Amino acid sequence: MMQSSSRGPGQDLEARPEKKQFTIVIVSSLFLVAMVVAVAVNVSRPHSHTEDPQGGTHVAASVKAIESICQPADFKQTCVESLSAASTSNTTNPKELVGVSFKVAMEHIHRVFNESKTLQEAQKDPRTTEALQNCQELLDYSLDDLQRALGQIQTFDIAAINKAVEDLKIWLSASLTFQDTCLYGFENTTGDAGVSMKKAMNITSQMTTNALAIVNGLSDLITQLNLPMFTSRKLLGDLKDNVEEYMVDGMPKWVDEKKRRLLAIDIDKMKPNVVVAKDGSGDYKTITEAIATIPLLSTTHYIIHIKKGIYNEKIKITKKMKHVVFVGDGPTDTVITGSLNFIDGITTYKTCTVAIIGNGFIGKNLGIENTAGAAKHQAVALLVQSDEAIFYKCQIDGYQDTLYAHTHRQFYRDCTISGTIDYIFGNSACIIQNCKIITRKPLSNQRNIITAHGRKNPKEPTALVLHNCSIVSDPAYEPLIKSNPTFLGRPWREFSRTLYIQCMLGDLINPDGWLPWGGDFGLNTCYYVEFDNSGPGSNTDNRVKWRGVKTLEYENIEQYTVENFIEGGDWIKPTGVPYIPGMLPVMNRQRAAGPTAGIVGPLAPSTPVSKV
Repeated sequence: MMQSSSRGPGQDLEARPEKKQFTIVIVSSLFLVAMVVAVAVNVSRPHSHTEDPQGGTHVAASVKAIESICQPADFKQTCVESLSAASTSNTTNPKELVGVSFKVAMEHIHRVFNESKTLQEAQKDPRTTEALQNCQELLDYSLDDLQRALGQIQTFDIAAINKAVEDLKIWLSASLTFQDTCLYGFENTTGDAGVSMKKAMNITSQMTTNALAIVNGLSDLITQLNLPMFTSRKLLGDLKDNVEEYMVDGMPKWVDEKKRRLLAIDIDKMKPNVVVAKDGSGDYKTITEAIATIPLLSTTHYIIHIKKGIYNEKIKITKKMKHVVFVGDGPTDTVITGSLNFIDGITTYKTCTVAIIGNGFIGKNLGIENTAGAAKHQAVALLVQSDEAIFYKCQIDGYQDTLYAHTHRQFYRDCTISGTIDYIFGNSACIIQNCKIITRKPLSNQRNIITAHGRKNPKEPTALVLHNCSIVSDPAYEPLIKSNPTFLGRPWREFSRTLYIQCMLGDLINPDGWLPWGGDFGLNTCYYVEFDNSGPGSNTDNRVKWRGVKTLEYENIEQYTVENFIEGGDWIKPTGVPYIPGMLPVMNRQRAAGPTAGIVGPLAPSTPVSKV
């Protein structure tokens, strides 16, 4: 448990030399992180390094500084070589190194873009060509998150260092995921383009991984020091009794004034900027026309009311379309539909009916579907990369790969999500709360798997968390439960992490619970948890005995709540969307004591009736 501040009125950090020393250590560490972030995309291009014949001492100091930075890195040699190559002035000043390194990083990203374009021109396989195009887009997103991380380092508030570090981990994880998705697109393609891209991106991936490792090392240091001045949060049980101490105008103190003004509005009270109506009663007849009016890089919400109707459109909220709000007339009344799929030659990443990239997106009372069907394999209905994205009272329908919760922080409340294989997947920090999860009828030779989390590195702060959800069968699937069983999840990537917390598991869940991806891949390194679930599928006596299947106590589960795992008090509460910040009362296990967080909004699920 974090301690409350022990400083009395008038006591300043200057009066506490040991705390000042720790402050200097941590600030210095953050600048070291900045240097690594800045060269995280500096791949294999060699750079000249000119020695100062009269600066031997200075060179030695620079080398020593670089070696210290690289100590916690996973790829130490790559770290040292890349940072040494980036520094041409033998400086030990982290800020100077940041500037030099970041210029090199941006130059290299453009070189990778050019390489992908050159390879694309030489390809005759349409799927390979599309994969190369996707790489250009994904690497652009990867660089965006590295730039965002660098900006956080250069402008962070020492009083909010915990929040800053958590942001850094999320953004660096996303940067890695975009790189991985680029390479994943070359599976089932012909030619050597995939091999060439993998080689070109090898050091990029290693340096981004190193940056994440160094940030995690800093996070561990803060935890070990346990200094009150760096304590920005308490356990939920403590917050109930001291909420006023940590809140300003109903929001946590660490939310800055600009964001406070942005978030201080209830979506139910928002007046739409534009209205979409197929019958011509609105400003536009299509969603595509409406999103063309969205102001780019806006710092205020832009609300689009989409009236009742079936909209057969492919929708993309681009990275510059920030704080966009879609409000429909109901999840079965306002429906955005599509049918793109892998079998017809489209990469999984591009099959989505709706793609949400811009940060701060809110969707309410919408239906989003991909109607390609089980025979068409991968067919995404909704792809979400938006950081701090919220979906409330939405219905997301498909078969294989329905919801691609790709990256960043996401929250789904009172939604319905349906599908067959891996129908909730990705590598985001995602909490799905009070939702109805519906398994549909698969092909005769298929087994159903609900989740496939894609965490590739154990230091990534990502997971799929299903809290207080109902896991049920579509009526058409019920006769096939025994012959075509349903599993809670499987490890898409080696460190896949998924938790079912206080959910109702129907009789569709196979007694094994979890399914291997292939052979023993990920079985010892995944992180799969079931806690305080109910229903006929919740009995864990016959679950698989992999090392990666964990049994956690209440105190460990608390870190995966909305308040602790995705810091939902910062960005969900101000929107008026209901949420449960902590755990519900534990029903199936006896505990001697333990805090239960207060509940914000309705407790009972209020999901709409499924269309399937």
